[in-house]
Amino acid sequence: MVASFKGLACAAALAGAVMTTVAAAADIKIGIVAPMTGQLASEGQDMENAVKMAIDAANARGGANGDKITTTTADDACDPQQAVTAGSKLVSEGVTAIVGGYCSGAVLPTLKIYGDAGIPFVIIGANSTKLVAANQGNAFLANSTGDMQATTAVALFKKNGYRTIAVIDEGDAYSSDLARLTAEAFKNAGGEIAAKETTTAGEQDYSAVVTKVRSSGADAVFWTAYHAGGALLTKQLRQAGFQGGIVLGDGNNSPEYLEIAGSAGEGVYLLSPPTVDLLSGAGDFKATYKQAYGRDAGAYAALSHDVGDLIVDAITRAGSADQKAIIAALKASDFKGLAGEIKFTDKNTLQTSNFRPVVAKGGKWVAVE
Repeated sequence: MVASFKGLACAAALAGAVMTTVAAAADIKIGIVAPMTGQLASEGQDMENAVKMAIDAANARGGANGDKITTTTADDACDPQQAVTAGSKLVSEGVTAIVGGYCSGAVLPTLKIYGDAGIPFVIIGANSTKLVAANQGNAFLANSTGDMQATTAVALFKKNGYRTIAVIDEGDAYSSDLARLTAEAFKNAGGEIAAKETTTAGEQDYSAVVTKVRSSGADAVFWTAYHAGGALLTKQLRQAGFQGGIVLGDGNNSPEYLEIAGSAGEGVYLLSPPTVDLLSGAGDFKATYKQAYGRDAGAYAALSHDVGDLIVDAITRAGSADQKAIIAALKASDFKGLAGEIKFTDKNTLQTSNFRPVVAKGGKWVAVE
């Protein structure tokens, strides 16, 4: 299937400025799980908005097999304990399928909940390889896995001439997995890990880590956690006189990183998912999103919209809301969306990497040639 944006503006007008999906008399209910509160609430809001855009547009075209689709959202706050509560809520509401998931650490404990219930789950952002082992066969990763990101990182390190790097994570499922995979891949490619540090989420003072990085002689720092810590670390590294390269994992693709880091973020590299600013043909989507929500589409908005389209496509091809049939349809997906192609391996992971390096220039992320 090729995703179409025809009718998006019409759907937005019909649905109203907030694009809410009415839950009364639902034939098919899709659960959305995302961080709606906490430090990553902006990313969660983007995911929910974009999925709802896709569902509203699908309903304007007649729904799935003539059935109306509704949504219900659960807030996991990127917290494992709250994610379990959110997941149990969606199961109790009798959803047909679930989409979302930004933080791997929050997604991980829910895989058994959704697996035991037999609910199709398309994961939008979370990409730790730990999710692959815990998958009971009903979950699908629409974002490239951590090993693919590590490969992209190492290619960038080599291109930039980094021979030694310092790797810093926050100890959670996502950042520790990416740190381990990248360190292993870089060493296998002949590079050296000059320092390996683990910080705590919410930390404000990185002076001890900065001191260790500077004394290690590392050519570059690779931060594998999220944007709040990444921005502060960047500022403190530059303030301490570190002149080496700084590379960030995909969890830092947020305008808030650029705002917090300020001028210290200039020249910093990021491993980016397929954002609307990097995609040709995304103009209509960007305009419709901004008109509907009064904000620019975030890093995972394009992929979230694609996943909304993908789940509708799978339900349509399944011919019903039967969950086993939807899982089979997802396995057989051959989907072309705004963010790219979605085909799954036999482990339900994305077949091809969607990561690309970008660099901060003039307060924006721009593609690395």
